[in-house]
Order: sequence, then structure tokens, then C-alpha cells
Amino acid sequence: MKHENPYLEAMRYIENAELQLKQAGKEDKFYIDDKYVKSASGIAYSGLLKALDYLFEIKGVPKRRGRKTIEYYKAELSKMDKKLLKYLNNGYEILHLYGYYEGGDKIDVIESGFNDAVSIIEALKPYSKTEVN
Repeated sequence: MKHENPYLEAMRYIENAELQLKQAGKEDKFYIDDKYVKSASGIAYSGLLKALDYLFEIKGVPKRRGRKTIEYYKAELSKMDKKLLKYLNNGYEILHLYGYYEGGDKIDVIESGFNDAVSIIEALKPYSKTEVN
């Protein structure tokens, strides 16, 4: 999974998710088309997990066999960084459950989930080989 710039790779997910959200359209404080909100939420959550996978690899966290669960990510982060754990908990609740599964459409809630994902991805900046602002 070695990547020259894990930060930029994880941020690519967020950028793609933001493009999906633009297609959802807005009316008042809500997105209009839940198909795009669900897609965007899933992509952003995937970027969050991608960032954690990179971070765990960098920190030498033993790889787990089989499919990783949210419990795995929470358990490993609880040993490593409590602040990132809070972002994961919120990102999971908002992006994965509210946005993706339930089709939640409130703009400020979805944006909050995106912010949590970006906060986790920001933890990769010190480990990225190229200069990132």
C-alpha cells in the first residue's frame, strides 16, 4: 500500500465526494437528490478509512486478516490518538450511517462529517513526501 503522498491520495477521495455533492443540488438547508448525497458520503467515508489504513501502516499497526470492522479502527485509534478517535466516531456516524445508509440530507450535518474526514486525513501531512499546504 506504499504511496508517495498518502495525504494527497486520501484527499482525492474527498475531492471526488465534493463533486458528487455538487450534483445533489441544494434547497434551503437540505440537499435535494439523496442519490448523490449517499454516494458522496460513501466516498468521503472511504477516504477517511484509506487515511487510517495509511496511518496504521506508517505507525506499524499489525495488519488484520480479513475485512476490517469499525471496531478494529476504533480499538487501534484508542491506543494511538484519542482526538482522531473522536473524528472517526463522528465521521462514522455522519458519513457512513446518516449520509450513506439513511440518506440524510441536511447540509450542515453532511459538511460536519466531511470536516471530520479531512481532520483525519490531515494527520497524514507529516508523513507525505511532497510539500502540502
